[in-house]
Amino acid sequence: MKALKISGKALAFVLVLTLLCGVVYPLVTTGLAQALFHKQANGDLIVIDGVNYGSEHIGQQFTQMNHLWGRPMRIDTESFADADGNPLAYSWASNKSPASDEQDAVYAERVAAIRAAHPEMGDAPVPVELITESGSGLDPEISPEAAEYQVKRIAANTDWTEDEVREIIERYTTGRLFGIFGEPRVNVLKVNLALDGILKE
Repeated sequence: MKALKISGKALAFVLVLTLLCGVVYPLVTTGLAQALFHKQANGDLIVIDGVNYGSEHIGQQFTQMNHLWGRPMRIDTESFADADGNPLAYSWASNKSPASDEQDAVYAERVAAIRAAHPEMGDAPVPVELITESGSGLDPEISPEAAEYQVKRIAANTDWTEDEVREIIERYTTGRLFGIFGEPRVNVLKVNLALDGILKE
């Protein structure tokens, strides 16, 4: 009888905690997030005139000569799909050991491609983030130096002047947190939407 009583209390405790932690808490936190931080809670999506161009926190692959290029990405659009059969893009880091001959070959290939697209930069060092992947493989930002490296190429392939390209890059550059933490960084997607005349702010 005592064991049955204890089991009943334990079951009641589990049910109460399940209700609180599995139903009440998620509903309250989701409701507060939607009410107070709606944009952030939904992934900081960039939606313009009803068109969703993606999240400002998720990198996209840009290779066009009239766009700013971000960090290299390895994207698999064939292995995964949503419920409607639409392909989902998954990315992951694949930087191998710096001592790896295979990684050296990948870096050399990427450097050659960057230099070929930017002959006006001569022998200037290629910014490291333009040839290395981020830990997540989905980094949406690059350094101002990496963006500056591409200014002449972008201006030559658009109707923007170099100064106008720099102004757009500056507009979507985030500085250090409180002026001391982190490094300045440029949001690649926002810059490209501005270059395309889609994002105007």
